[in-house]
Amino acid sequence: MPIFITDCEGPVSKNDNAFELTSWLIPNGDKLFTIISRYDDVLADIIRRPGYKAGDTLKLIIPFLKAYGATNEIMRRFSKETLLLMPGSAEALRYIASLMPSYIVSTSYEPYIEALCKAIEFPKENVYCTRIDIDRYEITGEEIERLRELKEEIVRMPMIEIPANAKSLKELPRETREVISRLDEIFWEEIARMRIGRVLREVNPVGGYEKARAVMEIVSLSYGRFSSTIYVGDSITDVEPFRLVRGNGGLTISFNGNQYAIREAEIAVLSHDAIILAVLSEQFKKYGKDHVLSLAEEWDISSLEGYCDPLLLERLKKLYPERAPWVERITPENMERLIQESTAFRKTVRGTAIGSLG
Repeated sequence: MPIFITDCEGPVSKNDNAFELTSWLIPNGDKLFTIISRYDDVLADIIRRPGYKAGDTLKLIIPFLKAYGATNEIMRRFSKETLLLMPGSAEALRYIASLMPSYIVSTSYEPYIEALCKAIEFPKENVYCTRIDIDRYEITGEEIERLRELKEEIVRMPMIEIPANAKSLKELPRETREVISRLDEIFWEEIARMRIGRVLREVNPVGGYEKARAVMEIVSLSYGRFSSTIYVGDSITDVEPFRLVRGNGGLTISFNGNQYAIREAEIAVLSHDAIILAVLSEQFKKYGKDHVLSLAEEWDISSLEGYCDPLLLERLKKLYPERAPWVERITPENMERLIQESTAFRKTVRGTAIGSLG
């Protein structure tokens, strides 16, 4: 039995909930989050700090959220009121779930996932996400004042710049190395010693190897095989599950992905609507991975005639009367082009600020 597993923010929704919450609650929170997110990219992909994984931005930002008044109720209400679904995602997930066991593995905070599951009627028991009970963490008035000072310092920092293909800290600009050094002091020395610093030890975002661990658990509990698994992702937090599924014969799809996703997936999808994922999943179930890869090599909607569910194909044609969403097999020869095209397209779908995050 095939298994479908997807990331949430990107393939299912347009939000970056943590970024949006930080931007709304904290003055200059958009820059604060962006700098910390790029710091996350450096720690996870370049320095490879022991015990650190892609997506841990979601624990690094919590002390600042707490200092500016975040509560469980605020997180729940904000998530519900700002939820923005990817067009076609609810329909696609319902269709795919009728074909095979379907799961969401997301770095997103649990209050956001609860709002999303309710909106699209997706079973929460089929979701892995970042658990957070922000009300249980204490913070002193002194810490609030200091964290607000640190926030001001961070937003005055120059933006972290990561050159393409940089593999070590010394390959980063001097100014960026200085920012990384100061952020190391802020998070791992000063905040770590605070009472609120408990979150750095206790909150465990589901990104990187935690996403891969969730995928392994899903396959095991479903009595499935990696070779019968589809994984859909779009960012640096999906690198490890992409490698796990692809390395064991499964199918990996980048949906409006950034450079990290394109480098690890086998198929690139550029689409304003998620119904294409239902099409590819149906083809995977009926004919297997090699058939889907062949479709992607010479993608043309007419090649689906006689192979695809007629109702699904008709839905796709109505959505795209002139040109179907772009589907292409990723190769060493086209990878750099697809990185440029997918990264640019991603920003048209999710906005420049969110689309630029790792």
